[in-house]
Amino acid sequence: MVSSLPHPATPAGRDGLDALLARPSEAVVALDFDGTLAEIVPDPERARAHPGAVPALAALAPHLAAVVIVTGRPAGVAVRHGGLAGVPGLDHLTVLGHYGAERWDAATGTVTAAAPHPGVATVRAELPGFLDRHGAWPGVWIEEKGRAVAVHTRRAQDPQGAFEALKDPLGGLAAAHGLVLEPGRLVLELRPPGMDKGVALAEFVREKGAGSVLYAGDDLGDLPAFAAVEKLRGDGLPGLLVCSGSTEVPELAERADLAVDGPAGVVAFLGELARAVRVDQCAAGLATVIVRSSPASPVTVTFTPCPATLTLACGAEVS
Repeated sequence: MVSSLPHPATPAGRDGLDALLARPSEAVVALDFDGTLAEIVPDPERARAHPGAVPALAALAPHLAAVVIVTGRPAGVAVRHGGLAGVPGLDHLTVLGHYGAERWDAATGTVTAAAPHPGVATVRAELPGFLDRHGAWPGVWIEEKGRAVAVHTRRAQDPQGAFEALKDPLGGLAAAHGLVLEPGRLVLELRPPGMDKGVALAEFVREKGAGSVLYAGDDLGDLPAFAAVEKLRGDGLPGLLVCSGSTEVPELAERADLAVDGPAGVVAFLGELARAVRVDQCAAGLATVIVRSSPASPVTVTFTPCPATLTLACGAEVS
């Protein structure tokens, strides 16, 4: 069967995809949420996973070592907005929220987390007055994220201008309270240091003893995860980097092995990957099946988990 999987543009990416397809049970597939599984929208509270995201993940996950979503959102919010709880096939899904500071496991349905950084509460209280003193732009607004606070400029009359004008002042405010500033797609997030998507991903890959890793993201906050995969590849672990295409973040596309067209492209890729893995496993299993028949008296043999129906030259049909 000819695969319709897109071809990575780099040798390292092709090696990563080949390793995943050869030994899917050893592979970790890791994905960002906003911009990767869900479209970016003006109000983050209205963001929802692409309609095909959960079915594609549920088809792929049972064949892998693990699927993990690594997001700057609170883990519980990503689970709700993604519709990820109680999904057959996603029984062992993990969501690492707040860049890894929180963890939700489908097996238990609970969130575990470290104690919050005290600087977040202080910044939260100071931020409205701080923005006023720095000539807050109309349309700029604050998002409460529990363990972090974010300032969005997407609704401003000049979104990029507001972003650039506030970036350095907010960086100073973050540093004054022991936090770091995480720039994103027209959003500036003030959050605790010491954890990013790269740290979270590398720790998860080690935890699972993975033989290969795929990471898909769309934003500046995904660059540390890209760097982690590049380091893992340098250490001999095959990996594939996928960019959920955006003209807003060319830095990510330049480092990706494969670029797809936003969340719809990510979902299509995951679906093709699930089909490729299932067909490869089916082909491996069929090698052990012997069918005795003749064209005059076909025999039907049910073989799972083969997703396709193959007709043999002898006239027997294997499903």
